[in-house]
Amino acid sequence: MLPLDRDLVFFDLEATGLNLTQDRIVQIALIKLRADGGPNEELEMKFNPGIPISAEASEVHGLYAEDLKDAPAFSDVAKRIYDFIGDADLGGYNSNRYDVPLLQEEFYRAGIYLNTSTRRLIDAQTIFYRMEPRTLSAALKFYANKEMENAHDALADVRATVDVFKGQLGAYAGAKVEGEGQDPIYPFETMDSVAAFCRDERYLDATRRLKKGPDGTPQFNFGKYSGQAVSAVFAKDPNYLKWILSKDFTTEVKALVKAIDDARRG
Repeated sequence: MLPLDRDLVFFDLEATGLNLTQDRIVQIALIKLRADGGPNEELEMKFNPGIPISAEASEVHGLYAEDLKDAPAFSDVAKRIYDFIGDADLGGYNSNRYDVPLLQEEFYRAGIYLNTSTRRLIDAQTIFYRMEPRTLSAALKFYANKEMENAHDALADVRATVDVFKGQLGAYAGAKVEGEGQDPIYPFETMDSVAAFCRDERYLDATRRLKKGPDGTPQFNFGKYSGQAVSAVFAKDPNYLKWILSKDFTTEVKALVKAIDDARRG
């Protein structure tokens, strides 16, 4: 561990969703690494967000409105959390893009300004991605122990990809993957299982403009109707379909929304 010249607080947030300005924190956990060498300090709290928790968020963190009905509002304990942080630097995982700005928004609503210009922000995810690059060249070295030649030549790239895939099948043969709240899977047993492992079941198209709702119903994942069922939107606003078909969406998206509307009409 590098010597600390001031305290460093690592923290993580769970929230009602992923929108930094509209969603609210439902849980915070903080660990303070002390610059004076003293024992680590921990603080964990849950909050009643005062707004609905999205079903997708609850599926991830396991917190529902019923669990939080008697919890304090963030604003009720904001000063305690701010005092715990003090003048410490801040750290987390994907924290620079998500946790830090979301925490700033909550503090702002409570009348507190969390100044990050005077703090060092340590993001372990950024370190991970930069030190272990997710490039084809890095994958070829890792899985096949080969050096990349003629990178970005199509034939060289696809040959490298074949070698990477063969290396992955060897490296992960028999591997078991356990997902949150799901039964373990063995993704490298058959080609069907490999394809399923590569597929993101949350979205209906490659550009992620359409997603599956909690009950599997197609929903919009963009714009003013984000989170609303596609068929319900077309029922109340038929011109929205015309707008999509006239704009720069992919052929896949246009075909999907047209099929959904055709099914709605019967």
